[in-house]
Amino acid sequence: MTGLRTATGICLAGFFSIAILPSPAPSGELRLDGPLVQGGLVIGKTLPGARVAIDGRAARVSEKGIFLIGFGRDAGPKATIHIQYPDGGEARKTVKIKKRTFKVQRINGLPSRKVTPKPEDLARIKRDNAGIAGVRRLDTPAAGFASGFQWPVAGPVSGVFGSQRILNGKPKSPHNGVDVAAPRGTTVTAAAAGTVALTHPDMFYTGKTVMIDHGHGLSSVYVHMDKILVRKGQRVHKGAPIGVVGKTGRTTGPHLHWGVSLFNVHLDPALLAGPMPDSAPRKGG
Repeated sequence: MTGLRTATGICLAGFFSIAILPSPAPSGELRLDGPLVQGGLVIGKTLPGARVAIDGRAARVSEKGIFLIGFGRDAGPKATIHIQYPDGGEARKTVKIKKRTFKVQRINGLPSRKVTPKPEDLARIKRDNAGIAGVRRLDTPAAGFASGFQWPVAGPVSGVFGSQRILNGKPKSPHNGVDVAAPRGTTVTAAAAGTVALTHPDMFYTGKTVMIDHGHGLSSVYVHMDKILVRKGQRVHKGAPIGVVGKTGRTTGPHLHWGVSLFNVHLDPALLAGPMPDSAPRKGG
């Protein structure tokens, strides 16, 4: 298959398939589809009923033998997949993870309170973080991710995954998603099928926020919106309207921050969505 390309048009990695015959146990199959690179999501396929562990941690395996592997920003240099087949056979596969070089992004002009919160803000931030962490602990059997991913809004990419953020001159944690600049009121759509797991009208950093559970521990987050168009528990299909671009929370201008995580491992959404579409942003709401 052809390689994935980011919104900037740089090819980072390709999809591939491999088959493994465990020895001396009866044969079984393992296929991996996705980029073996920092920030990449890999979809694995093995025999139904098999048990899978990645670096010793058990992974959910669907009735069809599907499982997920996520490589964070600092993952590597390798990961080991261990499979126990229903007939007693086993297989191990060690894969190499490609290292990436991440940019440094400087953002100035933010309100000082959004960079260095006041003591009275900390309790609010703690509640916000607890809500987000709760969604990222979900491990549901649904497989909304099978719909594939698309960009939730079209526009210039103003912030890339993994970049070191320097806010008002102060080094902060690396950026854990992508930012897409678009006019206020532009429709934001679900990047993949799933169930709305969280909506919040005003988080300290992220403003109006939506999170979608795509199954198997995979979730996506959409922040800084001006309006939320869905409710918690609502099932959405890929491309369904979920909100509109805004300027809420910690931001210097209208844009959508879009993040994807496998449990608490942040992934690069651009690797999932492929090239940015050429279509103009749509007004909605």
